[in-house]
Amino acid sequence: MACASVVSPIEIFAADEVGRRRQWSDADKIQIVEESLLGYRQGSTTARRYGISRSLLSIWRREYRSGTLGAPEAGGGFVPLVMESPPPEPEERPSRDANDARIDITLTNGRRMTIPALLAPSQLAALLAVLDPR
Repeated sequence: MACASVVSPIEIFAADEVGRRRQWSDADKIQIVEESLLGYRQGSTTARRYGISRSLLSIWRREYRSGTLGAPEAGGGFVPLVMESPPPEPEERPSRDANDARIDITLTNGRRMTIPALLAPSQLAALLAVLDPR
């Protein structure tokens, strides 16, 4: 007689049996990057030695060159607040005297004249008669 045994085609893996990503410390990353920069074409060799992909090593190298490898993550902490004294109040400009006030007049013939604001109307009439006779 034949001995029959049933073998299930399904294998179940537990979570602890499945490989997971390795967490590299910043010091390890820096050491690996510096080692990969030692000689000509050492990137692939170094990546194989540590079991990482060349693209991951390239990312670490870029971060190393820019100075962000090993830097703390942005937004993960507090920024010190420095209180400064308020800016001084702007000084008020001295007001112009009425003697300094001017009036610009454009005449019909295209001429322009600037006169003091305190000019007497009779003097203005005499000027207009000379400059713009009608």
